Amino acid sequence: MPQTVITIATRGQGLYEFTDAAADFVRQSGVAEGLLTVFVCHTSASLLIQENADPDVKRDLNEFFGRLVPPSSDSSMRWIAHTQEGPDDMPAHIKAALNQVSIGIPVSGGRLMLGTWQGIYLFEHRDRPHRREIVLHLGA
Repeated sequence: MPQTVITIATRGQGLYEFTDAAADFVRQSGVAEGLLTVFVCHTSASLLIQENADPDVKRDLNEFFGRLVPPSSDSSMRWIAHTQEGPDDMPAHIKAALNQVSIGIPVSGGRLMLGTWQGIYLFEHRDRPHRREIVLHLGA
């Protein structure tokens, strides 16, 4: 069964699309029918399948999660104990817990069965840049 690891360099909080890298992996695998499992190897980032046509969707999602889980320096988050890595650390873990770290995508005819406007995203929840590893595993 084909498997690879891709690395995404982030520049801080936001959504980073990697649909093309996943589609290339599936195409090069030669597997016609199966399931692509996508897994992010981190506790302060997550995965999303989301619209990739309008950039406002990414902006609005980032804004929503920022309002839902503000930095620990915000007065509403004084209860947070885990602050040793900065005010974005524990909120990043909470955001990752609210989202997915693994996604399964059907493959048919050697192609990802994504809808017209669907893209695969890494959702970075930390403020500073990181290098995030994502495992792509294709099972027939």
